[in-house]
Amino acid sequence: MALIPLNLFVAHDGRSSRQHVTCRYRCGDACSKPVPNTSDNEYFGEVLAAVSRRSALKTAGMAVLAVGAGSALAACSSSGSDTAATSSSAAPAEPPTPAGMNFTAVAPNSEDAVVIPDGYRQSVVISWGDPVLPGAPVFDVTRQSAAAQRQQFGFNNDFAGLLPIEGSNDRFLLVTNHEYTTEQFMHPGYDADNPTREQFEIGIAAHGLSVVEVQRTADGLRPVLGRYNRRITADTPFTIVGPAAGTDLLKTAADTSGREVLGTVNNCSGGVTPWGTVLSGEENFNSYFGAPAGAPAPTGTAADRLKRYGVESEPTERKWENFDPRFDITKTPNELHRFGYVVELNPWDPASAPIKHTALGRFKHEAATIHVADDGTVVAYTGDDERFDYMYKFVSAKKIQPGDMAHNMTILDEGTLYVAKLSSDIPADQIDGSGALPAAGKFAGTGSWIPLLRSGPGGTAQSLVDGMSAEEVAVFTRFAGDKAGATKMDRPEDFEANPKSGKVYVALTNNSNRGADGKAGPDAANPRNDNKNGQVLEITDNHTGTDFAWELLLVCGDPEAADSYFGGFDKTKVSPISCPDNLAFDSHGNLWVSTDGNALDSNDGLFAVSLEGPSRGLTKQFLTVPLGAETCGPVITDDLVTVCVQHPGENDDNSIDDPLSRWPEGGNGTAKPSVVAVWRDGGSIGV
Repeated sequence: MALIPLNLFVAHDGRSSRQHVTCRYRCGDACSKPVPNTSDNEYFGEVLAAVSRRSALKTAGMAVLAVGAGSALAACSSSGSDTAATSSSAAPAEPPTPAGMNFTAVAPNSEDAVVIPDGYRQSVVISWGDPVLPGAPVFDVTRQSAAAQRQQFGFNNDFAGLLPIEGSNDRFLLVTNHEYTTEQFMHPGYDADNPTREQFEIGIAAHGLSVVEVQRTADGLRPVLGRYNRRITADTPFTIVGPAAGTDLLKTAADTSGREVLGTVNNCSGGVTPWGTVLSGEENFNSYFGAPAGAPAPTGTAADRLKRYGVESEPTERKWENFDPRFDITKTPNELHRFGYVVELNPWDPASAPIKHTALGRFKHEAATIHVADDGTVVAYTGDDERFDYMYKFVSAKKIQPGDMAHNMTILDEGTLYVAKLSSDIPADQIDGSGALPAAGKFAGTGSWIPLLRSGPGGTAQSLVDGMSAEEVAVFTRFAGDKAGATKMDRPEDFEANPKSGKVYVALTNNSNRGADGKAGPDAANPRNDNKNGQVLEITDNHTGTDFAWELLLVCGDPEAADSYFGGFDKTKVSPISCPDNLAFDSHGNLWVSTDGNALDSNDGLFAVSLEGPSRGLTKQFLTVPLGAETCGPVITDDLVTVCVQHPGENDDNSIDDPLSRWPEGGNGTAKPSVVAVWRDGGSIGV
């Protein structure tokens, strides 16, 4: 197949490629609405200005030092991205390509296909509508039903986890979540103003998670109707645990205990725990709750709480509130408080009720991922995927006990929840919103984790925030972060700890409001106004403590643009990357980054990034996904890569009746979200 390379270095508007229809259905059109965080938290710009004023009092001969690892050497660094390196009589040796990254980089393109490196093979593992449970009917887009969808693979798969089945070399559990539905790309002739009861029921069934047994074959992964297979939907019973469980904030007429909720929605990314369960983050849950036109709007504290979480007293895009009162905030106001948590699923027990962990707080969780400290303490990292919102971690009070599933599934209920505050010694006049490197040659600093909530046995808890009760911190965590003075970030999405180094990485996707009138300006960790391309943050954390050092690994964008940075690596030798979303690691210690909303006029993709040595910052594109799709949920093994291809063909000017994409079927086929496997016959990935 011939590629269609794109000229990325010509003028374009530089906006994210995410379509308005995606924003409406995925996040309630959040980016076109007021920013929920209106707190007056001291932001980095104010800290930097104070540092700059202090610096002016120093003698001119004093060196400016960067904060962070190796800061004493920072005065010897490059003075900026447009400063030429010292000339030498001999060209520097080309750094060796790290193991795991020896593949031919895929060029930017706009193909309606998954494009992979030369010498590799691919296959679709499973798609929307494929059978998950025995007896599931063959999918027919013109004859859908809720009963069928409850037995079939759901819509818009985002996260994926691949768990080995003990005693088998070639069988795994593929656990995926189904983030959201876009009804006009599901139902021919869909009337957005008048959805039907059956379409509502299909939407309920198409959300949630799927557990599917898969077998490794010579042609990739093949689904199996195994005994672990399961569908979780938006009305599957969940158990609520932690400090908010059983409180008045979570009680409803249908659940007077405040301990059981039906379903999960807008599950974005997630993580696999060391004890074999799967975590999934309820992200843009706010967009599922609304009110009929003309309904009286809440006032006072209730109105403030709705505003901080981006909930509006108006009809929602899907209009679920017309069919089920629990989505109507005027009829069941507490139902909203029962969403926005980290979900834990035990895929090895199909009869078990999934859990919602309130000790990890309530906000737009992109995911939750686990690092185990040397002493067995579990640390869960999670980001609030909103413009100008915060980064969090939870440090457990319990230690992991290998082989004890019952104990380990309670670990996330007892411990301390923290929010991050970052600082830097970089002078304010060197952070001007352009993204130009400071004199130190990199964006770096230190930070602290501020405690918000300490949870104990049996749901007992102590608030560590003045003026808020423990249950209020658990349910209205954003307000707690505001009060604690947390740092406003550019959409913190996936967190991942490197299993080789222990360093923690954060995908900061973008923020077009950075530096806008009345909004927080640039700072060392978020150094660009109107940030279209995002960045990747590297944290050297005292995992069980409260201090850390940080550095920007990537400031994403066009390598030829002055505002991009690739860990100090030669920018003429990297792939363009924009809007980092999900992160993963290979066994060699390389970081893999999937993107969502590429602002560089190309399809989204999956990239490998070197983290250490002379190749640090080398970035190579491994694959691209079809038109209108995003790349998410990467799983990287030594001999297999899987990605979730979400919302192929989703475009403002199209629908299922007038498709932009026909992937994966081609011809006259229906565009379907799918999981794809990529491998190389007889060889390892990138070796």
